[in-house]
Amino acid sequence: MPLNPPTSSTASAFKSDLEDRHLIYDYSVQSSAESSKDAEKWRYEMWFYSDSRIVYAIHGGPMAGRKNFQAATYQCIRPGELWQVNWLEETGTICSLVYDIPQGKIATLLGFSKGHWERSEEAKGDKRNKADLARWRELAKVGDQRERVLLSEQAGIVEDFRGKGQLEEIDAVWETM
Repeated sequence: MPLNPPTSSTASAFKSDLEDRHLIYDYSVQSSAESSKDAEKWRYEMWFYSDSRIVYAIHGGPMAGRKNFQAATYQCIRPGELWQVNWLEETGTICSLVYDIPQGKIATLLGFSKGHWERSEEAKGDKRNKADLARWRELAKVGDQRERVLLSEQAGIVEDFRGKGQLEEIDAVWETM
């Protein structure tokens, strides 16, 4: 069930609000360096490919270099204004994104698995590469549910358009986990 609730009105709202929408957004995150008071820019790119899939790439921050696509669930909070998108990564990471359309903002909660967080270099790559996918699946086996790292951040939309942009097409039948 990709749309929650799955009604004709949520399907219509999805079509006008999110279908084929492409966002590029930046998180301004306080630098981890003790001597720095500057914010780091973590750039993400998200394509709401369909009512059951997302495609994304990470260009900045500790997870930069990751390209992925996932099965996702969409929840319409207020048509034309507010949507929540949730998915589970093959690394065991839980992702929840809230898109505030009128404000041009993204708010996320990421529940990183211990393997994904502590071995972030191994979480980089492209899911279309079988070796990357196999390595990512192994990261889910590191630690347990209680060892998650929760990260809440907010981002501003830099670009908002329809279509794939620089992201690669996917086939909706491809395995995501």
